[in-house]
Amino acid sequence: MDKIRSEILNNLEKVVVNSGLGKISSSGTDFEGKILPGIITDFKSITGQNPSTRTAKISISGFKLREGSIIGLMSTLRGQRMADFLMKLNNVVFPRIRDFRGINRTSVDSSGNLSIGIRETIAFPEINSDVQRNNFGLEITLTLKDMTKKEEALAFYTKIGIPFKK
Repeated sequence: MDKIRSEILNNLEKVVVNSGLGKISSSGTDFEGKILPGIITDFKSITGQNPSTRTAKISISGFKLREGSIIGLMSTLRGQRMADFLMKLNNVVFPRIRDFRGINRTSVDSSGNLSIGIRETIAFPEINSDVQRNNFGLEITLTLKDMTKKEEALAFYTKIGIPFKK
């Protein structure tokens, strides 16, 4: 475990966790007063730090979107929090995802960054499915420090335990 943790700390620059709240925010109810604080609490318990809110830059009437309204949350994890989050993701969350068969190898881009999408946050042990009212998805992006080839990145991700499809 300590060997994997040191590999993560030496080769990964950051892990970015995003969540888009577009459909939930345009539901018509009191989003910022009632729903958003619960989502922020869940997001905070998943990542271990407060998320920053992302607001809409322009208004789009077809999507019922107004400029300045909150449409997403984001956290950037570095150092020990990043390593702890990845260990939890590999050892706890992936086995709890229903019908999980591995991550597609095309999720690694040409510069070696890996993007993972999780549709349901109830796979995280911090989330109590009995209490949670709004299910939101997460996008997790792992950014490497200096590896540029896709093959090297795939070898590194396999070494730290990321499960890829066969």
